[in-house]
Amino acid sequence: MKEMYPKNGRVILHVDMNSFYASVEMAHDPSLKGKPLAIAGNVEERRGIIVTCSYEARRFGVKTTMPLWEAKKLCPQLIVKKPNFDRYREASIKMFEVLRSYTSLVEPVSIDEGYMDITDCYELGAPLDLAQSIQKTLLQDYQLPCSIGIAPNKFLAKMASDMKKPLGITILRKRDIPFVLWPMPVAEMHGVGKKTAEKLAPLGINTIGNLAEANEIQLKALLGINGLRLKNRANGIDNRPVNPDSVYDFKSIGNSTTLAKDISNQHQLLQVIESLVEKVAHRLKRKKVFAQTISITIRYKDRKTFTRSKKLVNPVRTPEEINQVAKQLFLKHWNGEAIRLLGVTGTDLAEQDEAVKQLDLFSYEKEAKNEPLYQTLEKLREKFGKHVIEKAGDLEADRNGKPLIGTDTSFNRDFLQQEKSDKKE
Repeated sequence: MKEMYPKNGRVILHVDMNSFYASVEMAHDPSLKGKPLAIAGNVEERRGIIVTCSYEARRFGVKTTMPLWEAKKLCPQLIVKKPNFDRYREASIKMFEVLRSYTSLVEPVSIDEGYMDITDCYELGAPLDLAQSIQKTLLQDYQLPCSIGIAPNKFLAKMASDMKKPLGITILRKRDIPFVLWPMPVAEMHGVGKKTAEKLAPLGINTIGNLAEANEIQLKALLGINGLRLKNRANGIDNRPVNPDSVYDFKSIGNSTTLAKDISNQHQLLQVIESLVEKVAHRLKRKKVFAQTISITIRYKDRKTFTRSKKLVNPVRTPEEINQVAKQLFLKHWNGEAIRLLGVTGTDLAEQDEAVKQLDLFSYEKEAKNEPLYQTLEKLREKFGKHVIEKAGDLEADRNGKPLIGTDTSFNRDFLQQEKSDKKE
């Protein structure tokens, strides 16, 4: 399958769930399937706004952000439900677990969409095969439909995923840009929108093709550096990497690997898990968060994939803690057959300052002894900022492994600024 992938470029997927909130409600209550359904705030009031709606409702002209009274006028039989964000977050976590079962290079950009870099996934099949497998898994296992764009970069993948909905898969190559992308109205380009399109109109920029050929000086004067960026995108240029540590991805941190060959040796598989745990723990530490749920993903040689999770009493972050849970899950659920892929994920993340331990009898005495210290630290943080004092283990290290003490604390910055002002005086 390696010949199906570029020698130098990347292969990026953009996975976009179709009518996500409505789809989750239909999966939860199958009696809603095939019916016009809308999710709206203030369901009891006429001034409520449509958050999203099913494709059955869209056929009547119902749209997102439409007032509820107007939607009911267009579709009297419209079923309206309040948003259930806990349910949507749970479905989102499952969705991203599926994506990470193919590659660890997954970048969530919202609750219902994300990018995947599958450049090194040629052993799993051709890009189109992977997209079809992802789409099929999400639909069969969770009743969640999605559209997928396949392209050499994030911008083109995003544009491609919007071209066929619902349940579409679109391949968009750079050579397709003049024929597929350029004739489109500039307002339909990702990153432009209605207001920016109105600003571009006086320059004669009405299509994406017009933007691709626009004068850079005029664009920069009108939109600043973003104008040049948009012109590059219109020409299919986008060098942004898929970033698993993106700002949005604050609900889960995971890592997976496709094995060089199918392995059934338990000792080797546990070593792989230990290696994945190290990476997950490092990212948890870097983001200063704790995981309250640990999941493992197993894909067998016949490509059957499943994920199993364990909710913990106390949030964890160290490799030792995560490894203990991950290995227990693996040994409990592995059927002994050869494995092609393994993954470890931490979910239900809690920020370091907000993580609350549910103390058991064994840890209570230890924590109680530290209480005077905690109170002193809290007073210092209230006075000088929450980062005035950090644990040595939480600090970034230099090349020699030594902590970079105080490099980014508010206390340190204030001290340096005061020292500089004293010298000037």
